[in-house]
Amino acid sequence: MSETANTKPEIDAPEGPAPEELQIVDLIEGSGDEATAGSTVDVHYLGVEYDSGEEFDSSWSRGESINFPLRALIQGWQVGIPGMKVGGRRKLVVPPAQAYGTSGGHPLSGKTLIFVIDLLGVS
Repeated sequence: MSETANTKPEIDAPEGPAPEELQIVDLIEGSGDEATAGSTVDVHYLGVEYDSGEEFDSSWSRGESINFPLRALIQGWQVGIPGMKVGGRRKLVVPPAQAYGTSGGHPLSGKTLIFVIDLLGVS
């Protein structure tokens, strides 16, 4: 996995069964403002499916970051981003219950997801 902020990360294929709990791993410690549960965050991110390693979404591929209130995002992000500081890069491994549900109408329902998130700003 590349550890350089400002470039699209690469995610190595995970080994073993998908975790049942949210995993939060800081890849790069930020030194800027800290995100809180009530923050609006500006992030670049890459998302892949745990089992297949297939990329399903990436702000890098669209060429622009996203800016959202944390409370509007999946639970894994609501729990996994607070405490992160601007300039940091964090990997979240999100089980289905904290992503798009264990079953249902979303194409990613029932899947464990891996996100690498670069925090660009908070407000």
